[in-house]
Amino acid sequence: MQYDNGSASNAISAQIFKTLPAIIKSDMTREEEINIVLCGGIHVVILGAGASIASTLRNSEINGKVLPAMNNIVDVVGLENIVKSLPKQLRNLKDDFEKLYSQLFSLPEFNEQKIEIETRVYNYFQSLKLPDCPTIYDYLILSLRNNKDVIATFNWDPFLYQAYVRNQELVKSPGILHLHGNVALGYCKSDQTIGPAGYKSKHTLKEWEPTRLLYPVEKKDYNTDHFINGQWEALQDELKVAKRVTVFGYRAPESDIEAITLMQQAWGGSEKRAMEQFELIDVRPEEDVKSSWKNFIHSHHYNYHTNFFESSIARHPRRSVESYHHWSSPFTPNDVFQDGNLVPSDFRTLEEMWEWYKPLIEAEKKYYDKK
Repeated sequence: MQYDNGSASNAISAQIFKTLPAIIKSDMTREEEINIVLCGGIHVVILGAGASIASTLRNSEINGKVLPAMNNIVDVVGLENIVKSLPKQLRNLKDDFEKLYSQLFSLPEFNEQKIEIETRVYNYFQSLKLPDCPTIYDYLILSLRNNKDVIATFNWDPFLYQAYVRNQELVKSPGILHLHGNVALGYCKSDQTIGPAGYKSKHTLKEWEPTRLLYPVEKKDYNTDHFINGQWEALQDELKVAKRVTVFGYRAPESDIEAITLMQQAWGGSEKRAMEQFELIDVRPEEDVKSSWKNFIHSHHYNYHTNFFESSIARHPRRSVESYHHWSSPFTPNDVFQDGNLVPSDFRTLEEMWEWYKPLIEAEKKYYDKK
């Protein structure tokens, strides 16, 4: 049995509160949710390729380009002629780029082909651009909070960075971590700053060198590269104290075994995180998705959705941790029975979207101004 953002204790609380007289019991309204702001608690959101693909389903990439997945990247990016030049055992892996690249990586005699594949992949991803209308990445940026929540992405594409840039006019973004590098970002070793790739830092006047992309090899190196190492250390710090974790479109492939191990070490295992809530957004069958994350989930403390707009992020934008606290430790009947504040999914422009989020942001400003 699953409870939205809840546990066994929540079920008991709900049963108790259901017996209270109607004059005492009432649902927490949308307005109440907007105005109840807490400063504690972290929501970590982990993104895989499925999140970027979902972001282009309703409104495609601005030039109509397809976002490649591991099963079609050879065709989408235009790697067919390279793959055809390889031995048969590698050509047969055309529809499984993870295995293809991993085996290619282990064969030094094909280093020239490997480099050409990397160049074409980088250039293709670098050319991608969000449409002008709102996307799921805009929702993510606006539905999580600065200096509190964190988005950690495995994706190479520039969509999340582009959403971050264009929404800065309204509000500062949550923390963003790029776990496998990103085509939009550069890194300056001298002062350890991050900025748009190819641009110069105003402080050092040195160029932000493009971050290295981590490709699907049997054993990834998360320690040698300063940028990648720093991103992983930051994610581990956040996971240790997170109250909510949402995994969106990341299937935890075998080639990422080191990544899963690092996250599990920080999380501490399901038995040690008995009160925290795990959330899964994925189009795969529920049992398959749950199996991928069984070492992170305590008992029934998880939610599964196939649609972003069913998630806690969309149902309780900018209040996802507050919602968790209302369910896990209710002080009043209202806390248990929440109407929620589901964000509309049909915004036509960013400006229309910003207007909807303004009351939430203004309530936060009032709260922090009092502190």
